[in-house]
Amino acid sequence: MADEKVEMNQSSEQGKSDNNQSGMNDNQEKSANSATPEATEKKKVADQEKTEVKAKPSKEKPVKEKKPEIPVRRFTLSSSPHIRDTDSVQKIMSTVTITLLPAILGAAWIFGFRALMLIFLGMAGAIITEWVLQKLFGAKTTVADGSAMLTGLLLSFNLPAGVPWWIPVVGSVFAISIAKLPFGGLGYNPLNPALAGRAFLLASWPLHMTKDWLPAFWWKGSGYGYFAWKVEASKFLVDGQSYATPLEVSKSALTTIKSENVPELVAAAHQTLSTVGDLLFDLIKGNVGGCIGETSALLILIGAAYLLYKNYIDWRTPFSFIGVVAIGGWIFGGTSFFTGDMMFHIFAGGLILGAFYMATDMVTSPITPKGRLIFGAGCGLITLMIRMIGGYPEGVSYAILLMNLTVPLIDRWFVPKRFGHKTIKAQN
Repeated sequence: MADEKVEMNQSSEQGKSDNNQSGMNDNQEKSANSATPEATEKKKVADQEKTEVKAKPSKEKPVKEKKPEIPVRRFTLSSSPHIRDTDSVQKIMSTVTITLLPAILGAAWIFGFRALMLIFLGMAGAIITEWVLQKLFGAKTTVADGSAMLTGLLLSFNLPAGVPWWIPVVGSVFAISIAKLPFGGLGYNPLNPALAGRAFLLASWPLHMTKDWLPAFWWKGSGYGYFAWKVEASKFLVDGQSYATPLEVSKSALTTIKSENVPELVAAAHQTLSTVGDLLFDLIKGNVGGCIGETSALLILIGAAYLLYKNYIDWRTPFSFIGVVAIGGWIFGGTSFFTGDMMFHIFAGGLILGAFYMATDMVTSPITPKGRLIFGAGCGLITLMIRMIGGYPEGVSYAILLMNLTVPLIDRWFVPKRFGHKTIKAQN
């Protein structure tokens, strides 16, 4: 009974709410019908505006075309040189050493196995000295770059073939320990190490450096052989033409002609001078006495030609060097002015070796084109002065060493103009 009462109450309440809702709807319809015509018109206008707004197309922003992306270039600022090459120090040094192989083989044939041993001792002394000193001072070892080996080789080339075995060793030790490493190693030495070592030997043991000459093919003489080591240079003093270098013979003959009043001595000097002048082809081939590596000009020129082709050396230094010596020898190298033998002064002595392999050293030579011309001409002038009026018959080594000291000034005085630079003269 109680449940039936509850259900009857819920149904009655639901009916009341439905009646109230329908009454409200009727009232709203009546109010809408009873609205004034003005209100109805405003409502229509508002509805129409809303419809127009909805119907209007939306103003979209135009799509911009994408421009192609420009790659960003990054520029790295650094000090010069800005143009780099693939050639390394090791490659350059090894190439220079290889170009000297013809001269090494020529020296081995002309002066025998003794010349090969002196070359080996010089190279070994330079390599061992550099390695030991760098290990002792905790520095980075640079033996692998080949510069020490080349120093020992060039030093040995500037020694007479009859010197004792310890001469190239001592010279190499001096070249590396005094003329190279104390200044910071390769790239910082102000003097050519090989020539500095030779100058040290010449000042310390002048008799060995000026009297231990051997004639070409001395090992073919009686009592000797190709592998002979012990030899006394004094045994070859019988014939002056064979034991002395052509430059020494020529200078002695010129001195006799200009200073002696004895007709017999002067006539003999003239005869000697004419004989020396006929040695041109022997000088080119190397069939003369002299230092180990400087006798055969032809073999040296073969290697030098390849260095010029590879641009490892600049033509300005050797050509100006040789040119000044040739012209000066023609003017002052004879019994009177303009009677000298130009070709003799070019191929005699160590001019070819020094001009192409020592004066062109990248470290101790100028870096500007004009500077290299001045440097070579200065070397030629000093060489000529020593040959003509100096105490030694040859002056290539001292000439290059003296000009090495002027390289900083030459580089400063002959700086090339900047690109686009133009000098404007002031008008009065």
